[in-house]
Amino acid sequence: MSACVRLCLSLAAVLALPLVARAEWKPAEKVETYAISGQSGPELYQSIGENGPKLGVVRAIAHTNFKLTWTRDYQARAEACVLVSARPKLIITYTLPSPSAPLPPAIQKNWEVFIAGVSAHEKVHGETIVDMVRKIEAATVGLSVADDPKCSKIRVEMTKRLSELSQAQRQASRDFDRVEFGQGGNLQKLILALVNGG
Repeated sequence: MSACVRLCLSLAAVLALPLVARAEWKPAEKVETYAISGQSGPELYQSIGENGPKLGVVRAIAHTNFKLTWTRDYQARAEACVLVSARPKLIITYTLPSPSAPLPPAIQKNWEVFIAGVSAHEKVHGETIVDMVRKIEAATVGLSVADDPKCSKIRVEMTKRLSELSQAQRQASRDFDRVEFGQGGNLQKLILALVNGG
């Protein structure tokens, strides 16, 4: 049998495989802005400090939030319960500052560099959220719990797994911020460039 025929047969076998319960999905992403004022770098940054999204007792430059819901198919099989499929609906919202009035040309240039860097930073937070959801899929789809014909014990087990993955995502997000805002970090540089005008 030639290599070409073997390859074609292999491809046909792969294409004939049944679709996995983990269907492809994409998050919905949206950007919301909050108004800031000022005509210089320091004024803009001060306005960010006064108007940015509140996280606890402090205000942030920007924020990434998400809403996650699931459509899950639990099936009782014999005396067990199996999560056959789970389709997430993920909406990621990025909140970013936006000047309320036109800026002088030189300040506008600095602002564009600053906001592009802040947006890229928030996108990384969005990627960690998507990664968490994919890990939730991997950790739960196909999960089977014995002696659970009413599919109640499986939910307790899933809550435990989801909590661990959620905590890991939050920690990864905090670690990333610590580096970005730390000495020589990307966001620290962006802030200094905006405030100092360079």
